[in-house]
Amino acid sequence: MDKTSWMTMRRNTKEYVDGVNGFLKFASDNMGIDGLICCPCKKCCLSKYFKVDMVHDHLIYYGICQGYTIWHAHGEKVNSTPNVGTNTPANDEQSQEGPSEMHTMLQDVFPMFVPGVVGDGLEMGVEAEAMDENSQGPNDGVQKFYNMLKDADEPLYEGCTKHSRFSAIVRLWNMKCLGGWSNNIFAELLEFLNELLPSGASLPKNTYEAKKYMSDLGLECIKIPVCPNGCMLFWKNNENRETCMFCQTSKWKQNADTDGRNKRSPAKVLRWFPLKSRLQRLFMSSKTASHMKWHAEGRTDDGVLRHPADGMAWKTFDSQHTDFASDPRNVRLGLAADGFNPFGNMSVSHSTWPVMIIPYNLPPWMCMKRSTFMLSLIIPGPSSPSMKIDVYLEPLITELKELWEVGSPTYDACSKKMFTMRAALMWTINDFPAYGDLSGWSTKEKKKDY
Repeated sequence: MDKTSWMTMRRNTKEYVDGVNGFLKFASDNMGIDGLICCPCKKCCLSKYFKVDMVHDHLIYYGICQGYTIWHAHGEKVNSTPNVGTNTPANDEQSQEGPSEMHTMLQDVFPMFVPGVVGDGLEMGVEAEAMDENSQGPNDGVQKFYNMLKDADEPLYEGCTKHSRFSAIVRLWNMKCLGGWSNNIFAELLEFLNELLPSGASLPKNTYEAKKYMSDLGLECIKIPVCPNGCMLFWKNNENRETCMFCQTSKWKQNADTDGRNKRSPAKVLRWFPLKSRLQRLFMSSKTASHMKWHAEGRTDDGVLRHPADGMAWKTFDSQHTDFASDPRNVRLGLAADGFNPFGNMSVSHSTWPVMIIPYNLPPWMCMKRSTFMLSLIIPGPSSPSMKIDVYLEPLITELKELWEVGSPTYDACSKKMFTMRAALMWTINDFPAYGDLSGWSTKEKKKDY
């Protein structure tokens, strides 16, 4: 019998029960961690670790995730077939094989579906309680991981040995971002590459398909309609409002399409890039996780001011908030905001305000690099938000409060365990007029109405 054919059978059949027993034997022999194995039932979806007996009961009661055909979370190597009927562990040659660069990236993005991720929350089964017990397949996050894992092993075209579909799309998108290519130029490049490559090449056809594919890696952008006068956000409880509660201005602009019909789109849009998932990536990536504790473990404390951790503000904060300072992984942040003209034409009066977040846990040679700056908000023009900037900062402030008061469960690639990440905003970086807007203090004369 094929190793996965039992997965589609009815759970009360002998074939299904034998398949479960064979799977559990393979999992125990290859990936047992302190007597615990990852549960692939439809309720847990590889997010929990239990004893073998408990996993057996889950598989019989809930069934197994239908997409889980490569048992990567239980020791199976890609392109290998596990011996389900014997207790022979994976051979030494296979166990010494290192993952490819793209597989490592997927492990950083989806650590909860990778072997060896064990934490208190996982063992106790906390997250599984929120899942739908009646689901008939893997949840959305698991399915995305399966799809990308498959693409990481699928050659770009038949006979291609250097690039998979996943690596090609990631490299092209990275070039677009670093080079500042427009969507039109990128679409033309994709069109040309599809003509150039052999038939059957699995590249996206246009920018939209590439953007949709990359969105599965997370790091989303949320668009929030704003009152054209900057009075309020149409967000949370006010999401369905049609007009501003203060100035009664409609949030829509009217545009006529080619058929003469009217399409409604927001007159002004705030772009919010959630901070929590971006901070989590710093710990989930094996390349940056260790550096997030540099300020406590790698810094030389000799009285020389080289890093914010050497200053009195940092030390005073630690003495006043000992609970926060007790875990060096908790993040200290700086915020920078100012307006600029994105069109490069000084004859046009326009001011768009990006709001940047800088994590200062990193060493000086990393925290000041462009790659570690986090774009949090893009406040639209054409005019400066001025004293109404607090309206636009609402999503970021809400998230910062949550990170300070509650924290967020995060996977640490160094310890290979979950911990509760907290964050504190300690500094703002801006010029004097922007300082007045951000603080709410008066730094300039109020305009007089004549």
